[in-house]
Amino acid sequence: MPRSTEPRGVRDLIGYGATPPHPRWPGDARIAVNFVVNYEEGAEYGVLNGDDRSETLLSDAGAGAPKFHARDLNMESMYEYGSRAGVWRVLRAFRERGVVPTAYAVGLALRQNPRVAEAFATAGCDIVAHGWRWIDYDAVPAEVEAEHIDRCVEAIAQLTGARPRGWYTGRPSANTRALIVREGGFLYDSDGYADDLPFWTDVGGRAHLVIPHAFDSNDSRMARNQDLPTAEHFFSFLRDSFDVLYEEGAVAPKMLTVSLHCRLIGRPGRIRGLTRFLDHVLAHDRVWVCRRIEIAEHWRALHPPG
Repeated sequence: MPRSTEPRGVRDLIGYGATPPHPRWPGDARIAVNFVVNYEEGAEYGVLNGDDRSETLLSDAGAGAPKFHARDLNMESMYEYGSRAGVWRVLRAFRERGVVPTAYAVGLALRQNPRVAEAFATAGCDIVAHGWRWIDYDAVPAEVEAEHIDRCVEAIAQLTGARPRGWYTGRPSANTRALIVREGGFLYDSDGYADDLPFWTDVGGRAHLVIPHAFDSNDSRMARNQDLPTAEHFFSFLRDSFDVLYEEGAVAPKMLTVSLHCRLIGRPGRIRGLTRFLDHVLAHDRVWVCRRIEIAEHWRALHPPG
């Protein structure tokens, strides 16, 4: 099984090449589809969280300049929509179709709304640690980032009854992967976008699994000034992504990650993009709709490193 053996900082531009491994998904599936619900609301940049600026990303306010040393009440309110209303609409869409998503949960966000943590656990979601804060960790000192990793793990374990086994920062530092490997409790991370299949990489002489995330099949593109502005656009893009991978799956099955944010897809004018796509996926046979932890366990068992 090909894997990167170069030291951190050297890029792997080869990967699996023209002959990717057959993943042997359960049920002889032609595609594995994983839905991810990002829960970040309340942990974003903001002076109430001790930051010197407001958040600027992933809302209907657009990606404008931050307000420094002042609250951005519009931005705060749009994030609050996700925790007050959007998350419940999204979870209901999955529940009505019998689909269990993965939850990328920010520790501080769950702390501020334990009902959401309870709902994720009740639904059977696997909880992926999404950082203690929803911030850019690039300039955060390694010792502080390590403390945040521990706080995130502790919060998720206390609120859901189980520690997270997967990790995704979203805005990682150069230290993130080494820190989570050193922590020792994670089966994989998803801070990578380099493939349509999981892959192994080397971190300090230790084989580490990466299950790639995706920014294309992601409702962040529905935020203001992005390129998939409506539910119809989002559905069409997801449908085409699925159909291409399903066709390829007759010979070389792959995986598709669909990433969602409660304050975005949870709006009434957008949720149809998700529900239509769910119905499209469920109308096909030989599809493995799965949680991320199931992909990790499958890959580790059938495609170990080396």
